[in-house]
Amino acid sequence: MPIDFRNTNTVWASILVETLQRLGLTTAVICPGSRSTPLTIAFAQHHQIEAIPVLDERSAAFFALGIARTTGCPVVLVCTSGTAGANFYPAVIEAKESRVPLLVLTADRPSELRDCHSGQTIDQLKLYGNYPNWQAELAVPSLEIGMLNYLRQTVIHAWERSLFPVPGAVHLNIPFRDPLDPLPQLDTDILKPQLQLEDFFAHIPNSQFPIPNSPSPIPYQEWQQCEQGIIIAGSAQPQHPREYCEAIANLSKALGWAVLAEGLSPVRNYADLNPYLISTYDLILRNRQLAQQLTPKMVIQLGELPTSKELRTWLDNSQPRRWIIDSSDHNLDPLHGKTIHLRMSVEQLGLWTDEEMGKQGKRENIPGSPSQNCSYLQRWCEAEAKVRAAVDQTMTTMTQLFEGKVAWLLSQILPPMTPLFIANSMPVRDVEFFWSPGNTGVRPFFNRGANGIDGTLSTALGVAHRNQSSVMLTGDLALLHDTNGFLLKNKFVGHLTIVLINNNGGGIFEMLPISKFDPPFEEFFATPQNINFAHLCVTYGVEHQLISSWEQLKQRLNPLPTQGIRILELQTDRKADARWRQEHLPKFAADMGWDLPG
Repeated sequence: MPIDFRNTNTVWASILVETLQRLGLTTAVICPGSRSTPLTIAFAQHHQIEAIPVLDERSAAFFALGIARTTGCPVVLVCTSGTAGANFYPAVIEAKESRVPLLVLTADRPSELRDCHSGQTIDQLKLYGNYPNWQAELAVPSLEIGMLNYLRQTVIHAWERSLFPVPGAVHLNIPFRDPLDPLPQLDTDILKPQLQLEDFFAHIPNSQFPIPNSPSPIPYQEWQQCEQGIIIAGSAQPQHPREYCEAIANLSKALGWAVLAEGLSPVRNYADLNPYLISTYDLILRNRQLAQQLTPKMVIQLGELPTSKELRTWLDNSQPRRWIIDSSDHNLDPLHGKTIHLRMSVEQLGLWTDEEMGKQGKRENIPGSPSQNCSYLQRWCEAEAKVRAAVDQTMTTMTQLFEGKVAWLLSQILPPMTPLFIANSMPVRDVEFFWSPGNTGVRPFFNRGANGIDGTLSTALGVAHRNQSSVMLTGDLALLHDTNGFLLKNKFVGHLTIVLINNNGGGIFEMLPISKFDPPFEEFFATPQNINFAHLCVTYGVEHQLISSWEQLKQRLNPLPTQGIRILELQTDRKADARWRQEHLPKFAADMGWDLPG
């Protein structure tokens, strides 16, 4: 058995080593030391990896570099804590400069034994500066299945980053608590029946990693043969949105898979291209029975995962096989699931799909096409139709100034191709919940890299500068955080309409458990600023209008002005709107599930 169940450290280290072996590792160079004992034992007892002990760390590192240079495959370097790892530094530099793949594993003490003069302890974080392709510190070993998934996927990413996009060194700092020796502990007995090894490692390629900079094989036939597959279109800001959406539509139609498209994806705004578009997945998945019926076996994820917590929890619980399509070298799976990254753009995948369809003839002859495997797809499409109709009916008849209706209304009435900058916190979530599919070609823009509220106004002005008349959807705190952006007014060329949802505080926090604890909730989390935005606009010379009805908002948004900056302010009730979401979002799909076909 490849996993050593004697104690927590041996389980952790042997899973790390088994993952590397399955990825293609053949050689590990091991330097002696105490803190690295779990790693040394795991490598030494693995029969398919040559473990080579070398006394001097600097010599060991260059020895490993020579092997890796010859084979083109990563070689592992292992050392104990303290200055041992510092002796790897010259070889790490050489690995970067000469593009040689190395995996550097430095053992370390846990955080509670740092900065207290515990023996053989130095600061090993970012020990090699900017020379590694990637570097991270692993969590302290744990037997919890979710943490073992995290370990496996992080090791896979480390291996990949040592090769892609340019070979070089990757540094993993690995803390271990005592006991370092393989002393038996009873707590691993609980794990044994839970850890199904073949399933746990099944998605890891059992051959050498592809040549750097070449895409992994596309398992097209495997996708075609799956009757329960979905495509998830995450947030995206492509330069050519129509071509991007066409590529997704072609893949969807070729496989007969539904496309779950979040509101920050342009896919929702080119709805005519895709007959299997699902926009209400967050609301559908709140029906637990329906979510169970719709559990997929395979998922193609395009870019990052959508914001939806419901979607993420569903994927985490069901653990489908998942392929992530993205041309970057980033790890795009915060769920640490059974994922394989295909390092290509959506457009490249679309061209490849077209070629495959040409080889196989018309779509109706493809095994996975909807004509033959339709019950699962029909479930999705029928659920979408019912929930979308319920949402649209609710929004249409709503008269009060509810925050969520703003996102829905924008999807209905903005002029074609309008650039729309969406602020973080509640606006992006309301767009995901309520943005209705259409054919307007509206282009969503956003700062979802770090998901902060800093720079919101300035970014929106940058999007709108010398561009088509643009709109920004924001809450009051995100706007107030960047009011210095109004100083750009004299240099700004074009038009920006700011749709301001002023609920006097952070509405996102009303959705969290902390909202029930007041004090300190209102003062320290909601942080109301009590700003008169009309006065603020006078200060900066910005036009301001207070919106009191939906009809008034419609009139102001189409057509849009061509010059200047203006704020359209809607004053809403933060707590009432939070209660509305909590009460009504679960209801849209509440009575569905048992009457669907299949």
